[in-house]
Amino acid sequence: MTTSSTALTLQPSQLAMAISNPGALGTIDAYISTVNRLPMLSAEQENLLARRLRDDADIAAARELVLSHLRLVVSVARQYLGYGLPHADLIQEGNVGLMKAVKRFDPERGVRLVSFAVHWIKAEIHEYIVRNWRMVKVATTKAQRKLFFNLRSMRPDGQTLDPHQVDEIAANLNVRREDVREMEVRLSGREISLENQNDDDDAYAPIAYLSDNGRADPTQVLARRDEDVMHGSGLDKALEQLDERSQRIVRARWLQDDGGATLHELAAEFGVSAERIRQIEVAAMKKMRVALSA
Repeated sequence: MTTSSTALTLQPSQLAMAISNPGALGTIDAYISTVNRLPMLSAEQENLLARRLRDDADIAAARELVLSHLRLVVSVARQYLGYGLPHADLIQEGNVGLMKAVKRFDPERGVRLVSFAVHWIKAEIHEYIVRNWRMVKVATTKAQRKLFFNLRSMRPDGQTLDPHQVDEIAANLNVRREDVREMEVRLSGREISLENQNDDDDAYAPIAYLSDNGRADPTQVLARRDEDVMHGSGLDKALEQLDERSQRIVRARWLQDDGGATLHELAAEFGVSAERIRQIEVAAMKKMRVALSA
């Protein structure tokens, strides 16, 4: 079976790109228009292609099966637009599910690919929605996923559920009433942007009071640690590398609370010139820097 030229004006490489990225055709409307013009397969054509794929690993047959069911993905993805996610992204994820279904389809089971594929398409879209609907994951267990995709439509006018409604929903979905309450709270929650979304300088966004002023910044943590070492055990070890006179000069010049001794005062103490004290100080500081950096 070949695709008619009137139904498809794209080259195979272009359409392959469109399958993985519906936006590749320019707009989502252009993509939908294109896939809706693709010819559908009869049961006989579908079985023939499925056997070629199964028995001969025929990639061309897989391509025909995928192309003929792209409109199904569009239809299924449209049902999930209420979650606020881009239609093109929903279709893209649904296409992944369709390709998985085509790979696993067995023509000998006596069912059409459309019936088999719809479950894989929905599963892939569900997974995408759960991953991306909110930054905080709202459905991590099987019961929560069931509630996530049903509770929105079962809540009358989005109002808070009364105890009777909670019990009824829990019974219908075969989940605990506590799970119903928990998911209701999660779905009713409102997301808040960390930063201001407008030009109002007076707006008070959470980023203003959630910041720790750099206390957890790795570079500052390391800098403070190095500083503590410099003023603690590291300094003592560096001083130990000096002779007694050099230690006395460094301590007197730099480690006194009263401002330290002058070169002339130390020169008088050791009976040498002030220039000699300066030379000893420079050599001692150089040796200490080497010790501290080791």
